[in-house]
Amino acid sequence: MNDMRISNSEVGADQYFFKMMDDAYLFVPAIKSILAKNDVPQEFLYLAMAESSFSNNASSAKSASGLWQFMPQTAKRFNLKIDDYVDERQDFVKSTEAASKYLSKLYNQFGKWYLAAIAYNCGSGRLTKAIEKAGTDDLSVLLDSEQKYIPLESRRYIRKIVAFSMMGNDEQFLLKNEYEYLLNRTTAYPISTIKVSNGESLQRISEIIDVPLGDLQKLNRHLKHDFVPPNAKNYAVHIPYVKLAEFKQNYREEPVKNHYKVHVVSKGESLSRLSKAYGVSSKLIMDFNHLKGSSLSLKQKLIVPVPNTQASKKISNKFLHIVKKGDSLGSIAKAHKVTIQDIKIKNNLRGNTLKIGDKLEIYE
Repeated sequence: MNDMRISNSEVGADQYFFKMMDDAYLFVPAIKSILAKNDVPQEFLYLAMAESSFSNNASSAKSASGLWQFMPQTAKRFNLKIDDYVDERQDFVKSTEAASKYLSKLYNQFGKWYLAAIAYNCGSGRLTKAIEKAGTDDLSVLLDSEQKYIPLESRRYIRKIVAFSMMGNDEQFLLKNEYEYLLNRTTAYPISTIKVSNGESLQRISEIIDVPLGDLQKLNRHLKHDFVPPNAKNYAVHIPYVKLAEFKQNYREEPVKNHYKVHVVSKGESLSRLSKAYGVSSKLIMDFNHLKGSSLSLKQKLIVPVPNTQASKKISNKFLHIVKKGDSLGSIAKAHKVTIQDIKIKNNLRGNTLKIGDKLEIYE
């Protein structure tokens, strides 16, 4: 078991451990609660620490993302959505639920929790081959640095989890460093999950509950544009628990414009000009389209969230209309001052039936 010895050079200084715990003070109770609900040992909290340093928007060069560093394919297997509007790998609640299911699946496959942790890092196929080669699933044998049954990264990874777990559960260590409050952190659950209507913005929620927008963004990294997806009904948003009563008292659903403008950049147009034309900030357009700079290309397509006050402004391009309850081809055509036939031709529609959530291109 020489390979299991812990050194500060491998794990980082004690203060690094405490900084991660401080940064994750909102997440830790939620993670522990979800792990317990799914019968996953509490020590797997430190697997998330080893994976992402408790950063819910952490990403890797290999396209892993979130607290639990899910790869895109694995995320989809466990029903985490990744699209133009959300990346639920960065939702600390949904991703922890998914990680719990994944770890339970690995535990059922290998029969031991430490093997589930190794497989989570290096993959079940590689671990299976390592066990076959070693002739045993004994941890001390698998971690042999000379035989190299499992990758160096995985050996270091297991040592990190063990070291973090030892620190987090050592009462004397925490008392000595004046961090004894960490021992009681599981008693508080400082976050509430609310459901809001499609198209709702974090900005309006922040104003309703009097919480800085930046704080809400940290809790909702899964929202790519600070908007709830326009085609998602009753979507989950996280707020501080102390603000739940205020939200329930003051929140009222407001009609949200159910389309986004698809603007095709023409000659001479600039970001500032579009900002003025649509009544939204340049930063919002940049963020919504993942623009790194303000330069635009001819015929570049930009999706612009059109606020209610600007919805009727005439700018010749096309609208992306998302069908809501009560919509018909007739009502949509009337609203956009086009013919039903125009809509059907542009969207290759044979009949008149529409489904809620359908996306229609409307040319005005």
